[in-house]
Amino acid sequence: YFFLSNLSLTDISFSSTTIPKMLVNLQTYCKSITYAGCLTQVTFFSLFASLESLLLAVMAYDRVVAICQPLHYLVIMNPRLCGLCVLLSFFISLLVSQLHYLIVSQLNFCADVEIPHFFCDASQLLNLACSDTSNNNMLIYFCGAIFGGIPLSGIFFSYSRIVSSILRIPSSGGKYKAFSTCGSHLSVVCLFYGTGLGVYLSSSVSSSLRNGAVTSVMYTVVTPMLNPLIYTFRN
Repeated sequence: YFFLSNLSLTDISFSSTTIPKMLVNLQTYCKSITYAGCLTQVTFFSLFASLESLLLAVMAYDRVVAICQPLHYLVIMNPRLCGLCVLLSFFISLLVSQLHYLIVSQLNFCADVEIPHFFCDASQLLNLACSDTSNNNMLIYFCGAIFGGIPLSGIFFSYSRIVSSILRIPSSGGKYKAFSTCGSHLSVVCLFYGTGLGVYLSSSVSSSLRNGAVTSVMYTVVTPMLNPLIYTFRN
């Protein structure tokens, strides 16, 4: 529940980065944003997206300990370790957000720039820059591969251990009980990474701006909204 509270706070902050400005744009029909506001969106969007990814990886480790070492769970996952994991995740996410801020702040733009999106996305800004962005693109993809791939690899490794441990349980009732403890987390992981990958795959395969905006709504609005519902039904 300590990790769930932090995940919920991250979801609220993640949605609050983009949704209020989008609602103002829809209500007032004024779709402009200042340069400082755009940089703020880029910074906080990358901060909370990275934080959610890392928290899901930490929660996967929590499920590994709960299933593979249930008698030692309270000793291993003590409050000090839980707090340290959340703090470490936050500081790593802060580093990622500052890298995104530095990358975008070094770009040169023309006088009036029209962003084909409902929020300032770093990849969209790189496409609209007037200066050379080859190095910036490489750095963005490198950061995404490192800070997104490592947590995802940790989740895969954790669930490989969970599956191997569940298969050793003799009774079917015991297998179901063990798997049900991580079913909610697995659903949230699939939802978060599935929609996230869908955004980047759709943008690389299709040139339609509407499709990219629709998939981004799934990623920034629907996923944070469904996470509390998934865990509430589980409880």
